[in-house]
Amino acid sequence: MEERHRLLLTSPSLQEETAPLRSSGSSSEAYILSITSLPSHYAASASAPSNVIDIFDKRTLQGLQTLPGHEIATTSLLTVDKLGGIVNQCLVSAGKDGSVKAWDVRSNSHSIKMTNLGQSRPLLCCDISKDGLTVAAGTDLQGDDAFILYWDPRQPATPLRTHSSTHSDDITTVSFAPTRDRENDKYLLLSGSTDGLLCTSNPDEDDEDEAPLQVGNWGCSIAQAGWIHGSSKSKLAGIWAGSDMETFSTWTNELEPLMNLDIRSPVLHQGRTWVTDYLVKAHSTPTSTPNLSVFAGSNEGDVALLSNVNPSVQDAPWCLHKLWTHGHVGVVRSLLWDEERQGLKEEQHQTLITGGEDGKLNAWPIDPVMPEDNGQDEEAQGDTSMDVDMASPKQKRRELDRDGERV
Repeated sequence: MEERHRLLLTSPSLQEETAPLRSSGSSSEAYILSITSLPSHYAASASAPSNVIDIFDKRTLQGLQTLPGHEIATTSLLTVDKLGGIVNQCLVSAGKDGSVKAWDVRSNSHSIKMTNLGQSRPLLCCDISKDGLTVAAGTDLQGDDAFILYWDPRQPATPLRTHSSTHSDDITTVSFAPTRDRENDKYLLLSGSTDGLLCTSNPDEDDEDEAPLQVGNWGCSIAQAGWIHGSSKSKLAGIWAGSDMETFSTWTNELEPLMNLDIRSPVLHQGRTWVTDYLVKAHSTPTSTPNLSVFAGSNEGDVALLSNVNPSVQDAPWCLHKLWTHGHVGVVRSLLWDEERQGLKEEQHQTLITGGEDGKLNAWPIDPVMPEDNGQDEEAQGDTSMDVDMASPKQKRRELDRDGERV
């Protein structure tokens, strides 16, 4: 597909935040690679050679403690509501030391460590099913195989099963579906790889050749991917993906391709200028209505919130909703939309937490959120495609680091 520059509309409620509410930093002054939220704390993982996980107070962003992380590159960090049948928000990480750890912040150590004894492989990504009973992690390519490993966290010494036929190169992202699949009564797993494939799998299938359910071939190295909440109709966008070449795509739940573009192509030069240099992250809020927020970054350290009028249509226009500027110096590596509203008066708004290559952690106000009419409407999605040619922006490139190390 020949790339065209696309129209970037300006939201009537567009605002710019030029100073964070609070700032802090990595204890090791390393890149901040991932951020997640606990009931009263934020956790942030640092790049190699530090590999630690810093814990910050939510109200003040003051650093409280540092967890040791992983011996080799902490590659994933997430919070789950339950793990192994125990209902209690838990911090989980994965690393290139081949382990997945569930952390006990009170003891500054892990309470569960999932491993693959005798056959340890570096883990590049991790996720946990909504019921907390299945943990999945993707490995790098060694020899001819890259594995998806599945654990029952109640039996952490060895995986329940491994799937090696899903992908033929590094598995860079895994994500469980937010709801059970009606046909299989399972939380399906979405995976992406540098082999260019997106795949949905049945994690409970022992025959690895039968595990893949749907496969989509994007033809470029996939860096991240996720589900779009609230999308149930077969012809609408239910999955998003980003490549390490800054291309962005949407897919149906059956992995039929819908939208495919260079995320740097929607640019704004009217009244103010916004030129995207890279995709930071996409976010979908758990609602009954499909929605997708796209956070893009500049090499100067600014962040923008974008949405698409109809992410199921190839040429639908994009909209710029908010800018967060002058908070970072350099690339923003990680981002968390904290949707939990705090009880204190000064914290009644949802918060955006950003982490960068400058080692800074910033807390920003995220309100106003996107207007509802900019999400997908499953009942009324006309063809809003537009054919707009715009002047080519100055294209900037950044080196992506899937290894969790500075580049």
